[in-house]
Amino acid sequence: MKLLVIGGGGREHALVWKLSQSEKVTTIYVAPGNGGTNYEKSQNVSIQASDVEGLVAFATEKKIDFTVVGPEEPLSLGVVNAFQKAGLKIFGPTRNAARLETSKVFAKNLMMFSGIPTASSVTFQQEQQAYAYIDAQSKPLVVKASGLAAGKGVIVCDNADEAKEAVKRILVDKEFGDAGKQLIIEERLTGREVSVMAFCDGKTVKLMPPARDHKRVFDNDEGPNTGGMGAFTPLPDVDNKMLEQIRKNVLEPTVAAMSSQGTPYSGVLYAGIMLTSEGPRVLEFNCRFGDPETQVVLPLLKTDLLEVLQACVNGTLDKINLEWRKDACVTVVAASKGYPGDYPKGLPVSLPVTNELIFHAGTAEKEGDVFTSGGRVLAVTSLGGSLEEARDNAYETLAAVHFDGMHYRRDIGVYMPDASYAASGVSIDAGNKAVDLMKAAVKASYTRDVLGGIGSFGGMFNAKSVKDMKSPVLVVSTDSVGTKTKVAAKLGRWNTIGRDLVNHCVNDILVQGATPLFFVDYVASSKLEPEVIAEIVSGAAHACRDLGFPLIGGETAEMPGVYHDGEVDLAGTIIGTVEKDKIIDGSNLAPGDVLLALPSTGLHTNGYSLARRALGRLDWTSYRNDLGGNIGDALLAVHRSYLYEIKNLLKNGLAIKGLAHITGGGVIENLPRILPDGVGAVLERGRWPEPPIFKLIQQQGRVSDAEMFRAFNMGLGMIIVIAAKDVEKAQQLMLELRTVGRLVSGQKIVTVN
Repeated sequence: MKLLVIGGGGREHALVWKLSQSEKVTTIYVAPGNGGTNYEKSQNVSIQASDVEGLVAFATEKKIDFTVVGPEEPLSLGVVNAFQKAGLKIFGPTRNAARLETSKVFAKNLMMFSGIPTASSVTFQQEQQAYAYIDAQSKPLVVKASGLAAGKGVIVCDNADEAKEAVKRILVDKEFGDAGKQLIIEERLTGREVSVMAFCDGKTVKLMPPARDHKRVFDNDEGPNTGGMGAFTPLPDVDNKMLEQIRKNVLEPTVAAMSSQGTPYSGVLYAGIMLTSEGPRVLEFNCRFGDPETQVVLPLLKTDLLEVLQACVNGTLDKINLEWRKDACVTVVAASKGYPGDYPKGLPVSLPVTNELIFHAGTAEKEGDVFTSGGRVLAVTSLGGSLEEARDNAYETLAAVHFDGMHYRRDIGVYMPDASYAASGVSIDAGNKAVDLMKAAVKASYTRDVLGGIGSFGGMFNAKSVKDMKSPVLVVSTDSVGTKTKVAAKLGRWNTIGRDLVNHCVNDILVQGATPLFFVDYVASSKLEPEVIAEIVSGAAHACRDLGFPLIGGETAEMPGVYHDGEVDLAGTIIGTVEKDKIIDGSNLAPGDVLLALPSTGLHTNGYSLARRALGRLDWTSYRNDLGGNIGDALLAVHRSYLYEIKNLLKNGLAIKGLAHITGGGVIENLPRILPDGVGAVLERGRWPEPPIFKLIQQQGRVSDAEMFRAFNMGLGMIIVIAAKDVEKAQQLMLELRTVGRLVSGQKIVTVN
């Protein structure tokens, strides 16, 4: 069969992708399509969705067997009527039936007369009448342009002034053009929104899985409305009982009412529903697949989509058994800078090679390259066994997408049960419990210089040790463990990353010769799990105690909407001291100096995003001969502290000229940080042991040598620079020191041979 899909957005890309899976389909034409709608079976044609005459002519010429309408505009222009008149099969409602979307006044009247639950409302054409009505109201209002406004004609108002400004924008300023010839002012319903789409053939209604889209442009539902910044399914607050209620009280009565008026409804009927305390209430109807809801619903459909759409047109939907996958699905929209306002076009788009779905929306293809052409550019869609897994997959893929000014929300798929403080995910009791659980470990790290105790607004430390120094210099560093937290979460092991954090921070000030005074931590999550937080902080406290300084304070933050469920963020700050004349700054490094290395224990705290991507499909818990253990243990190997080793070398008189802690950026980026101008470095690979986990990452991820040395420490934990004459002394003091390279004349770069 030859198909025609009308439209050029992300919804249409999803439709083309799904329809192309049908064995019945040989060719799909997409008018006009976008930069992603050229599959093996599909090709774009240069006909705009609004060109009804041109579409009919094309379908007739090409003998199209079946047409699917994506956007609302051609429906409002009567494209279905035109195709039917030409004897062509087409999926979608007629122009009169599409008034459920194209005229909010029509839809409101139909709901009122049919007893379909919705918000009370009044229609206006004159602004002064609307202003008077607003003045008489005491509750928050919603102002809507009656016609089509690309999903942006609904203005939610917090007060009378905002409502009047909305009226002015619609009726006076004509911001939405002809869509604003009339407007509706209705009561502002409170609750949670849900999008419920259904296939209809004029009499039978069959529901799709419910979805929730995120309309506002910024996180936490802030900023102006958009066409949709992302969506997810399933919904924890919508069960089968609720869906049955929506079907019986909303969708079936609507289809019946349309039929009784002589305008049978065939196509997709999409109800925007508010789940109020009094039950589901209709916000508005749409007469087509939602965008971005389609991108999360269609990947779950197991039944041949073409057969379903044909049944809707033929009036045989009751004969179709819809089968759906049980997975969760999340889609995140990547938008242009400035959207939903003015935005640039024609920017090159970089896309990763991935098994995840990337639906194009505002893109154009030119000579094999993809460029931006719209506000909503792409929708990254991922499946998972849970919402958390689907979200993680989507955001990991999105991190590899790039175009200048790219913007996306970071809270897509986050479920908020209600508006109360505790239920929003912030639990004071849980925080108190976490403090109780970690208290003993933290106190065990205290030295006699710690003043006060746990629970103070600020930690206090007796600075007499600094006062007794000749010329004290304070050295401060703040760092985190990066996405190693995701590994800990996946394995359910939280007792090591606190140690990682402390040791990392210690090494960062150690390179300047500093000795730690005290440490403070910061732990954040979407939902505070006291036992998890206590494990993390206790691990940090134990590391502090083992290294001889206290953990004197910190912060535990619970921020739903900022972090995904199950995510933990971890950071810390360390304060140390060094005598001014003992600072190690690399200022006297010179060609001929020797590079010694203390080995790492593994990845330490860097490169985990790449490692997780490379190893994501492997079993992390089974024993492997190549590792001498399992992947999980290798990834969670504790970041080594070099405090005692370096202090011992200094104590025994070794003249250390420079130190480099090999962290993010690997030796390629970190060693040049201490090199003076005119001095480079050469490393001889093979002179130090590389933990086998690096070889596995490189093989599985197909990572180049250059990228491996940029992302990972590759077995080099701390590099020590000394004069050539001191090498023998250094290796006598510490047998594990390896000579790994030398300094040379040249640019401040590192060469690995």
